[in-house]
Amino acid sequence: MSASPVELVQREVVVDAALAGVRLDQALAVLVPEFSRSRLQQWIDAGQVLVNNAPRRCRDKVWSGDAIRLAAQVTTDSTCLAQNIALDIVYEDAQVLVINKPAGLVVHPAAGNPDGTLQNALLHYAPALASVPRAGIVHRLDKDTSGLLVIAKTLEAHCSLIEQLQARTVHREYRALVRGEVVAGGRIDAPIGRHPTQRLRMAVVAHGRPAVTHYRVLERFSGHTLLAVELETGRTHQIRVHLTHRHWPLVGDHVYGSRPCPPRGATPELITALQTFPRQALHALRLGLTHPTTGAAMQWEIPLAADMAAVLALFQAGE
Repeated sequence: MSASPVELVQREVVVDAALAGVRLDQALAVLVPEFSRSRLQQWIDAGQVLVNNAPRRCRDKVWSGDAIRLAAQVTTDSTCLAQNIALDIVYEDAQVLVINKPAGLVVHPAAGNPDGTLQNALLHYAPALASVPRAGIVHRLDKDTSGLLVIAKTLEAHCSLIEQLQARTVHREYRALVRGEVVAGGRIDAPIGRHPTQRLRMAVVAHGRPAVTHYRVLERFSGHTLLAVELETGRTHQIRVHLTHRHWPLVGDHVYGSRPCPPRGATPELITALQTFPRQALHALRLGLTHPTTGAAMQWEIPLAADMAAVLALFQAGE
């Protein structure tokens, strides 16, 4: 097996008076913002950062006029193959790419899905993404969840978007069609972790990671509700787990025990649609963030996925 391609990263910066007395890793994160602080710390520990031609530790302070030289190697991603898979591009500039992911497309390779993923598609569409971690993917949607995803096209954008996600300033709004009649909106604050006995499922568990979901009612139907859902955190299967925990499983979500439950008096078309809906009825409709380089507030919104819209139309026709 051939070695992965390596890109040499070189930067030379001078510490100004505003950063005098600051730790090396903190100063470097300000002076070279396109790389994450954790990555810079790794390079400092490896001796790939010199201050006045001498290696230093992360906690060592720097002073005005100090010359910092960074010379490090970044391994590009050669394990994920570029594949010609169509992308529905909503927005693109030099820093970010926003796509509408269809249901059925896995975001990145994993056990059982070695290729045919969004990451494979991105490497074909923009080969330069091989030098960005995970081809610029900073968050994910489940295979059978449709909707908006943002991709970082540069290391600087990657660092910025990761920081925004960690600071919980990225706005993500979903549409969810659930089984059950939800009376009013609210907030779910319940920790999520691996299910104690079922490996493929997550669950609300005492030892899980903090997770917060906000929801509001958009439309009520007989036995079903359309919700607007917003994420405060981004845990695996968070919306699916939290709504199931409240006894409102998503239509079509067989992993979390949702069974078709057509309302009394439903038309044959609605009964068939609910019984054959092929995925969890969850769609990432709106995405908002701060642009990594301009600082401008940006927001995108797309229509509801066609399969969900068709089921809603059948509900509405029967009201």
